[in-house]
Amino acid sequence: MRSRRIAPVLAVSALAALVPGFTPATASAAAHSLPQYAQQKPAWHRCGSSTPAAFQCATLKVPLDYSRPDGKKIDLAISRIKASEPAERRGVLLLNPGGPGGEGLGMPQYLRAELPGSVTKKYDLIGFDPRGVGQSSPLDCGLTAEEQNWQRPYKAAAYAKDVKWARTVAEKCDAKQGDKLRHITTRNTARDMDAIRAVLGEKKISYLGYSYGTYLGAVYTQMFPRRTDRFVLDSAIDPARIWRGMMQVWSEGSEPAFTRWSEWTAQRNATYKLGSTADQVRKTFWDLVARATRKPIVFHGTPVSGDDIRAGRAMFFSVREAAETVADLKKAAAGKNQAATPGTGKPERPAPPAFGRAVPSDNATAAFWAVVCGDTRAWPRDPEQYRRDAVRDKAKYPLYGDFASTIKPCAFWKKSGSEPATRIDNKVGVLTLQNEWDPQTPLSSGRGMHRAMRGSKMVMVAGGVGHGIYGTKSCADKTATAYLTTGRLPAKDVTCQAPAPERERSSVHKLPLPTPPGLPGMTGRF
Repeated sequence: MRSRRIAPVLAVSALAALVPGFTPATASAAAHSLPQYAQQKPAWHRCGSSTPAAFQCATLKVPLDYSRPDGKKIDLAISRIKASEPAERRGVLLLNPGGPGGEGLGMPQYLRAELPGSVTKKYDLIGFDPRGVGQSSPLDCGLTAEEQNWQRPYKAAAYAKDVKWARTVAEKCDAKQGDKLRHITTRNTARDMDAIRAVLGEKKISYLGYSYGTYLGAVYTQMFPRRTDRFVLDSAIDPARIWRGMMQVWSEGSEPAFTRWSEWTAQRNATYKLGSTADQVRKTFWDLVARATRKPIVFHGTPVSGDDIRAGRAMFFSVREAAETVADLKKAAAGKNQAATPGTGKPERPAPPAFGRAVPSDNATAAFWAVVCGDTRAWPRDPEQYRRDAVRDKAKYPLYGDFASTIKPCAFWKKSGSEPATRIDNKVGVLTLQNEWDPQTPLSSGRGMHRAMRGSKMVMVAGGVGHGIYGTKSCADKTATAYLTTGRLPAKDVTCQAPAPERERSSVHKLPLPTPPGLPGMTGRF
């Protein structure tokens, strides 16, 4: 997710892989056992009265359990905008915005305006809501707003309450969704992608995935390497750290960002008045945290605690935004007048199109936990281990370590691990894109994906800030466009330099990528 200033409060298959363990060759041979799915004919229709006629939607049926193709079926909502130049059409480009839990049905409409014409004339842009999300048989655990808030710092006195919260979330999801939960996994979503490929009559698919979508794309390459065409993995997950480790990487990555911010801000003391040395800037910040811990600071009308401030760790990846926010917070603590509303200087995101069926209010959270808890059996089961880890990591990573490592619903998830986590280790050629200062998938995470995808090439935007690159007019766009249009990967990894202004603020991404909205109640996603 993109780093955002705290505002307005405190800137916030073919159907082939039927059973676990199939090799790609075995899976390919098994594809013929599911003709009732592969032979579906999508009933394309206009997605909504307010959307362009060229933006079309349809609903497919896929098995809930691919090992029981004749059993229960679920809906899979897909969308498309056809290639603008049929004579130059190459195939389909599947799109995923991240999450887990991000709705992708609107992606073709958004990306049609952001991607180069050389790309949109060659590909049908294909969006889809992953299983359990949005219009695709959405999950609903009946979680309250408070139960959806999982940004919980470790406090010894409150830990029993947090354990109860984690257990409650797991039990409510199990009670309401039951056996369905264990089938809402990345592996099954990859199978659904191959179902889409088969239904569309394509031998291969190309793909553009952001954030969690990079892991989904990597899993597809592992399961279906011969059906993988041109894959761009933007702001990547480290597949070796699924999934607790990817939460912990937020705290690990935040500390160097905080150091960079304190040094940058010290050089601009005349502007921000937070300290003339990095040590003084850090002291100013931690003094504000301590003060807000004793008594919340009223910041633009909302009481903000010390933990609320720490939970805003993503802002430090964007040094100018963080300096402005902390300076405003210092004024608020001193009782000085503040501007009416802190602003980011960024345009509002377009409202997502309405596709008809109402989505449960907790759907994104329910789908997030279903995937994060169900993809792997590696989650600890002992609450005391989470306690020990939270204490250790708060000392090691003061900004966010305890948030990342404390108890999560996965400790009590009954349906976790229906299949082992996918080991990504292949030589499929893909292109990965990575900003140097990405708050949700830090540089170490992108490098982890690059290592696992041994046939990949990586474009690193030195000084690049923010989460999500392709479509932001980044220096990485040229390489990604060349790859999608010609199929040629660069001969070696590429490093390009972000322009000076972009090294201080997050790049503007108009796509509705899941991002942390701010504090309190920050609900970041990958």
